[in-house]
Amino acid sequence: MKNRGGLVFSTEQGRMCPECRQPVSDCVCSQSAAPKGDGIVRVSRETKGRKGKGVTLITGIPLDEKELKAYAKLLKAKCGTGGTVKEGVVEIQGDQRDILVPLLERKGWTVKKAGG
Repeated sequence: MKNRGGLVFSTEQGRMCPECRQPVSDCVCSQSAAPKGDGIVRVSRETKGRKGKGVTLITGIPLDEKELKAYAKLLKAKCGTGGTVKEGVVEIQGDQRDILVPLLERKGWTVKKAGG
């Protein structure tokens, strides 16, 4: 069975989503909703698989992927370190728990320190 192919551009609408064939601005198929969780943002420290270098992990932030990346950028700037976002988990270099917990609480989220 042949794949029907997708329209990717229209002179009237502009860029089109190949899945739902709607303009990208109206696309509903690729928009990722905020991940469902228990409503608690957890801040932990981990060294496993990083040659002894510690990172601070933040899980459970109720933002979609685009907003999460922007918020992670702000957190990295506040800590003065680097980091990344992987599969909805924000990784900040070093042990930054004492700096991050108050910042996250100011957003109105329930924050817990997890792990050791």
